[in-house]
Amino acid sequence: MGYLYIFGTILFTVYGQLIIKWQIKGVGNIPTDVIGKVYFFSHILLNPWVISSITGAFLALICWMAAMTKFELSYAYPFMSLSFVIILLLSNIFFNEPFSFQKVLGVIMITLGVIVGSLR
Repeated sequence: MGYLYIFGTILFTVYGQLIIKWQIKGVGNIPTDVIGKVYFFSHILLNPWVISSITGAFLALICWMAAMTKFELSYAYPFMSLSFVIILLLSNIFFNEPFSFQKVLGVIMITLGVIVGSLR
């Protein structure tokens, strides 16, 4: 059951990041003036999709707290880096963000690090 909590943490974290990117992409850049910034952020924070991503972050926190009851932090935390792998793939699919040799190599190194770090 503990691994489901870790998976839930990753799933909700990735969901939140993708939703934020999707919604921010649609509204453009942050204004330079203070009034514009206040309007910009209040408009974004009232967006139902952004609220769902905040909810996702909260659910990720709940899952993480549950995972901490099952695993040592030093064992569980490396799994969080798998979100980098998932984000790299999904950002390419949903936002046409390019792959590069450096990104792919970095993700491979992260994945190997998770494997090595999770050996008991």
